[in-house]
Amino acid sequence: MAGPTVVFDLDGTLIDTAPDLVTTLNTIFGHEGLPPIGYDAARKLIGGGARRMIERGLAAEGRNPAVERIDALVRDFLDHYAAHMTDRSRPFPGVEPALDELAQCGCRLAICTNKFEWLSVRLLEAFGLRKRFAAICGPDTVGVSKPDPQILRATVARAGGRIANAVMVGDSGIDIATARAASIPIVAVDFGYTETPVADLGPDRLVSSYAELPEAVLDLIAGVRQEFARIR
Repeated sequence: MAGPTVVFDLDGTLIDTAPDLVTTLNTIFGHEGLPPIGYDAARKLIGGGARRMIERGLAAEGRNPAVERIDALVRDFLDHYAAHMTDRSRPFPGVEPALDELAQCGCRLAICTNKFEWLSVRLLEAFGLRKRFAAICGPDTVGVSKPDPQILRATVARAGGRIANAVMVGDSGIDIATARAASIPIVAVDFGYTETPVADLGPDRLVSSYAELPEAVLDLIAGVRQEFARIR
């Protein structure tokens, strides 16, 4: 059986990207003559990708523009964000030691995100994290977004792993729904971006810091192996 694969969400899980995402959203809304969205409210809009964040932000302002206008806003958003994505964003505390520990335990690491792959790679490279991951997949990689389980299955396959020996780490209901649809366990971090407290969404494990993550992941991996052995 292939070594375990640990698949991470990116925004709100590995990296605290909200400061630059929210600033970008309010910048393009300002160009449209719309008032800024408060930071705490806008933070909860993150997770479905740039288009979904814009659509939800517009809906909060009672706006429903034509598809062509949203397309233009997405282009503006991506242009601005690509130039400012590391202004204030930072990896969450303890990320690198936790990744080191998982790698030392034989885990292959991957990222499955609704951020475009090219943006994700650029962001990870800026923080020196790119080489830690065997695969980085976004909606432009696979052609679907979370919670469609195909993006998660494709990520595991690209990392050289097997879905039957994988665990996901995320911060939101989208991540939990994706893991459930792919029939793999999930660890949720409670410091990410979600409208509903992630503890209420039924993750297999819940952690409040990266210091707690390796033990939670390895515990779930042991459970996956026991179940695999049972059904063989």
